[in-house]
Amino acid sequence: MAFRDLNARRHIGLQQLSSLALAGRTLLGPMKSCKFIVDESTNQSTLICSAVRLIESLDLTSASGQLLNETIQAQNKEFKTGMSTLLFLIGAWSNAVLECLQQNVPVSAIVSVMSEGLNSCCERVQCLQISIHDVNKELCSSSVRPNAFKSKTCPIRCDSLPNPQIFLHFQKEVSAPEVIPINSCSHQEDDCNFNKDLVSPLAGFGSIASLVKPAGDKSTSVISGSGVITSSCNKQKLTHSRYFSTLGKSRFSSQQGFVTLVSPEQVTVIKYFEDKPLRILLMDGDLTEQYRHVGFNRPRNVRTILEHPSLWEGRAGDLWLSSMLDILISFEVNLVLVKGNVCENLMERCIANSILVIGSVTQDVLCAFGEVTSAQPVTYLTQLNASCVGSGAHVELWKACDGRAMDLGELVPVRIKVRGIPLLTAVLTTTVASKMQLIEDQFWTLVYRLRHALNDEKVFLGGGAVELLCLSHIQMLAKQPLQPANKNAAKEFHNPWLAASVTEHKSVVLQALASGWKQYLSVVMCNTAKAASELEACTSVDHHLKKAADCGSPSAYILKELRRGDLLRGGSGPFTDHGEGLKVYDNVTAKTEAWRRALDLVLLVLQTDAEIITGPKRNQLLNSHVSSEFMFL
Repeated sequence: MAFRDLNARRHIGLQQLSSLALAGRTLLGPMKSCKFIVDESTNQSTLICSAVRLIESLDLTSASGQLLNETIQAQNKEFKTGMSTLLFLIGAWSNAVLECLQQNVPVSAIVSVMSEGLNSCCERVQCLQISIHDVNKELCSSSVRPNAFKSKTCPIRCDSLPNPQIFLHFQKEVSAPEVIPINSCSHQEDDCNFNKDLVSPLAGFGSIASLVKPAGDKSTSVISGSGVITSSCNKQKLTHSRYFSTLGKSRFSSQQGFVTLVSPEQVTVIKYFEDKPLRILLMDGDLTEQYRHVGFNRPRNVRTILEHPSLWEGRAGDLWLSSMLDILISFEVNLVLVKGNVCENLMERCIANSILVIGSVTQDVLCAFGEVTSAQPVTYLTQLNASCVGSGAHVELWKACDGRAMDLGELVPVRIKVRGIPLLTAVLTTTVASKMQLIEDQFWTLVYRLRHALNDEKVFLGGGAVELLCLSHIQMLAKQPLQPANKNAAKEFHNPWLAASVTEHKSVVLQALASGWKQYLSVVMCNTAKAASELEACTSVDHHLKKAADCGSPSAYILKELRRGDLLRGGSGPFTDHGEGLKVYDNVTAKTEAWRRALDLVLLVLQTDAEIITGPKRNQLLNSHVSSEFMFL
């Protein structure tokens, strides 16, 4: 009776998780539906397509909401991928746990069986892992149609390909490349209305080529859910581009060196220095008169009358400007990269003296230029000496793939490069400002998925294979005959009654766990138009589960269906016509950690709700025959 009263309580925390996760259903799978997020204070809208951006825009004032946000942010911080899966499974398993509570399943049984079931599934799906080396061999050995990239592609120049060593650096230090969002307003030709020039960091696969290809091209390989398409070209090269179905005339490119935005006033200086080697200076602070480094101690017993005097109202300001400019001119500095802010008046004087100064440069970029130019960063210009100035840098106006310089009105993109610099800049351009956040998020998701695949040195066979095998495995465990609780189980739970309860409810809880993956597959099939409704999708999943069980070896059945291209494939899917040319892969660690984080959060909220018992039923529970099983706070 006590358990019935407890389970009948409304578990508000689980209901809140389920409600919050519901908003992210359309973000699941490779064909996500974007959402517009409107800022009520500014009335500006942003297009998003990730669980992280969605959670940031929701009202998460409740304790469960804050825990959800922390869980999503933890996954994002570590993997930068898997957040949509994490969010969906949190909602699905919250509903599953609520169903178990409605059937009077004890909390201890739910926690124990679900945890055990997930661990068992993670071990079972290891048979669907494939090494990166095998993926490489399979793609390189596959045949490619000679005309696959004709008609809509632009010619690829060999001299535009970055050094393979750059990709090794890119793979190890993903933070080094810069992403420069550019809202491009220039005219784009119709024959360039597809993905362009995005080079991905796959040094482990061999040498890399820059690719221009239509998004709908066949004979491709997709990392599930990410929109990553890899196309095999020949035995020594793999080329990669992003797949976007809704971004219109956006452009994506990878450039060696540092691409940034400067004011139109600096364009004259840049054109003057084109094709000329520059002497470069790196500054790791602000280039302003009042800047002081971290840890600077002001003299004691000194009273400050005016902290920030106007540079034009006093002779001291003019003296500082003249002194700084004289230092730059005396050391023949042509280019200054500053980590922080730059004094506007000094910037104007530098432009007048043909000195290019660029502020807000990240530490990674400064380090990259320091390595290849021998420049040593300084904090103040007064510290400058001849050994601190580097050489060999070149600057030019950044040009699009058609060779035209971009004119963005208020800002102008430029590229600073040095021979052998271990730095790539990903340039993302679009004609719609509200898409910029979406494009940048999708790009970094791509990069980190590839990075995790290289670090794991293995990937899962994707396309729903892993989740389907989990479902099959859980069903097999649930159908196993009930066995009496043994002494070890009773010892583990410190009570024979609890051990017996776990055994009794094991089948119900396992089915609840499986329902999360079944809903996952159903929603993905609906989102990708492989099923007209969730009912049709569930029917398709059940059909495969039955055939897998009849086969006797579910993993063998799934592998066979993958080779045939018939696994969870409907007649109207976006990839239906690809047939055997489509290869889909999932990250290993990121996916399994998303599962674990989802279940950990659900069980944490469940146990918190169960342990905090308040109201008039407290005395009733205390007087019940199982009162010793509760802990009251």
